[in-house]
Amino acid sequence: MDQLRKIVDLVGQVLGPEAIGTYLHGSCVLGGLKPASDVDILVVSRRRMNGRERQSLLDGLLKISGSGAPDTARPVELTVVVQSEVRPWRFPPNGDFLYGEWLRDEFESGGPPQAGPMPDLALLISMVLAGDHAVSGPPPARVLDRVPHADLVRASVSGIPGLLDDLESDTRNVVLTLARIWTTLATGEIRPKDAAADWALVRLPPDQRPVLEHARELYLNCRYSEENWSRELKARVRPHTEALLTEIGRLTPA
Repeated sequence: MDQLRKIVDLVGQVLGPEAIGTYLHGSCVLGGLKPASDVDILVVSRRRMNGRERQSLLDGLLKISGSGAPDTARPVELTVVVQSEVRPWRFPPNGDFLYGEWLRDEFESGGPPQAGPMPDLALLISMVLAGDHAVSGPPPARVLDRVPHADLVRASVSGIPGLLDDLESDTRNVVLTLARIWTTLATGEIRPKDAAADWALVRLPPDQRPVLEHARELYLNCRYSEENWSRELKARVRPHTEALLTEIGRLTPA
């Protein structure tokens, strides 16, 4: 709660009355925070930030998030979107600012994030509306439009190439995210990663379950520093990933 208060204070200092609302999404509203979960926040603004505001927001987040903060602090993922870019809704949407701890080195060497296309906003906005948790500002349904299922599909599938690039370095999250994409395409719901894994596991043949079962247990119980994959399981990651991609492909429009 202290970290969340600092984030809200920072947004208020940088954007002031231009910030319409600040909203939780991700694990914060879908099943609760797990040992390695980020604090996921969406800020809806009235206008794009200027260069000074971008740098100020970045400087503050570098101190609040992850390795720039005390050991008790979680990594922060903070996205800023201009309301007129997503209401009325259209795809692909543009985002104004994205901070994630995995991008820290890039920001420290290259400066603050800039505005640009952000298909993932379809997923973020859907989670914000489902979670209905305003940290500041009006309820999200008064600020954001619902995202059609077809655009959830497009956003989910568009992120797959980037996921596969990280399969070796971030196996747990890639496997769980692919399972969640499959679940979302099949059900229209964005479920917590462990719940999406539960849904997928009963639909996979027994020989394809161990990798996803292990990723689920890591997600529920372990920080990244505690993560461990046996040689046998590592050898099964690629075949398991191909099985998930096949199921996703069956549900993806041509």
